[in-house]
Amino acid sequence: MWDQAIVHPPEATPAQPRDPRAQAIVSRLAGRPVVLVGMMGSGKTAIGKRLAQRLGLPFVDSDHEIEAAHRLTIAEIFALHGEAYFRDGERRVLARLIGEGERVIATGGGAFIQPQTRGVIRARAVSIWLKAEFEVLMRRVRKRPTRPLLHDPNPEGVMRRLIDERYPVYAEADLVIQSRDGPHEAIIEEILAALEGLLAKQGDFTPEMTAPVLPPASTGVHVALGARAYDILIGPALIAHAGERLARLAPGANAFIVTDAHVAPLWLGPLEASLDAARVRHGRIVLPAGETTKDYAHFEELCEAALAAKMERGDFLIALGGGVIGDLTGFAAASLRRGMGFIQIPTTLLSQVDSSVGGKTGINSRQGKNLIGAFHQPALVLADTDSLATLPPREFAAGYAEVVKYGLIDRPDFFAWLEKHWPAVFARGPELGHAIAVSCESKAAVVARDETEQGDRALLNLGHTFGHALEKLVAYDSARLVHGEGVAIGMACAFRYSSRAGLCPAEAAERVEAHLRAVGLPTRISDIAGWSAGADDIVAAMAQDKKVQRGALTFILARDIGASFIAKNVEAEAVRAFLDDELRAGV
Repeated sequence: MWDQAIVHPPEATPAQPRDPRAQAIVSRLAGRPVVLVGMMGSGKTAIGKRLAQRLGLPFVDSDHEIEAAHRLTIAEIFALHGEAYFRDGERRVLARLIGEGERVIATGGGAFIQPQTRGVIRARAVSIWLKAEFEVLMRRVRKRPTRPLLHDPNPEGVMRRLIDERYPVYAEADLVIQSRDGPHEAIIEEILAALEGLLAKQGDFTPEMTAPVLPPASTGVHVALGARAYDILIGPALIAHAGERLARLAPGANAFIVTDAHVAPLWLGPLEASLDAARVRHGRIVLPAGETTKDYAHFEELCEAALAAKMERGDFLIALGGGVIGDLTGFAAASLRRGMGFIQIPTTLLSQVDSSVGGKTGINSRQGKNLIGAFHQPALVLADTDSLATLPPREFAAGYAEVVKYGLIDRPDFFAWLEKHWPAVFARGPELGHAIAVSCESKAAVVARDETEQGDRALLNLGHTFGHALEKLVAYDSARLVHGEGVAIGMACAFRYSSRAGLCPAEAAERVEAHLRAVGLPTRISDIAGWSAGADDIVAAMAQDKKVQRGALTFILARDIGASFIAKNVEAEAVRAFLDDELRAGV
């Protein structure tokens, strides 16, 4: 249905010939359409029609195209099929409209926010953001009671939130024009003048000069953090086109790649080839693989190498690898030149769904894990699903533990979906992309609400207080325990502790343990090879965890599957007694 031909032809070109000014602009466009982006109420349709008339071009409204094809309103499509379905179809409709040549296109408010759609517009069209102030937008949308925005009890709050999330992305358009109350003709004149300036700067344009359309990512997730907002792209062949994306993100910037000895033979070559193709100057460092690389010594080695490569503040560090490389590279980026940009290219399932998203960076201390670090958001995350094909089964299962976590925190339906579809996820079927996308959406939503973990972002630590303590007590020996396995044991412990405390039904704890065991993950401390530490050792290790506040233990506990909560001031004696029983049960 999405790919049907246009139901209604674009509005007709005026009968009179174009004036010389319009003719010159259209000639310089060389077949590219003009795409208007912006918030609802910014005037895209009204101004778009007038601009099309002035240039002697057809006009089309993408939302009207979608509604006509479905014989449903946008709100009805959302209600029946969900936003993911709508955004995917919107991308295809816009790709078709843009591919049909010169015209003026008005887009829906969320279209340009989607990374894939934005990529198509950048490559094949000229984009104009019609920017309007809050008061102007509210005055306009109130005239249209059919606007979904008005159905919220607090439309002003919704509008302010959307402005905060979307304006930094809209700012990436080729041109920005202020949309204000008054005659449209004045705004049209500003647009024409701006187009003349832009097209003159671009010089002669031919279709052959059009930047190649990047292969579509299977999913795009936006992390809404105002000026620090960024996109997570999930899909195949992203490493092979990383250079093009960096060149678009920051023209003229250089890059310094940080990877490890396991990943380099597999993915360093394709990444460097993509940077070479995009003419991005780059350096690199290959570090040892493993958790022990997250230390002071390798942090210093990385920083000195990047400085020796003459990386400047406007350049980028690229983390190519798993969570260790991502955390270390992010902390270096936060520190070098008092703050450089960085791009995450996670190559493990665990890093794609967890550590690459949210801006937590850091290294380990002798006192505990991740105790030295900073919050420093990436500029872009490229989760290339092709990289997971080379992931060893144990590493894949360990990453899956973090996927399960999102269902246990607040998405019981997702946990139920995983119970049914986990074999297809492990077989690397299409279900894998869905599982990664849901995980990233879940984390992005929490991070947008609580970037620096002052509130409910702590929920993302479900299983981690137990897990980090276990990792420390095996001295981060990955032969005995990797992070995801520690999290799996930690989540099972959290649910068993919650059940023992009367907070959670025993059936929920049993269901969690059964699913983790079904996919091959450990669920008991006794599952760790060579375990000899006692309950006192575990509690002492927990006391150094970064989630401890004023000496009191903080855990993420559960009332049921999908109903986790933050429990502060948990009595150490109660935890010690629970651990004693856990260790005895494993003997």
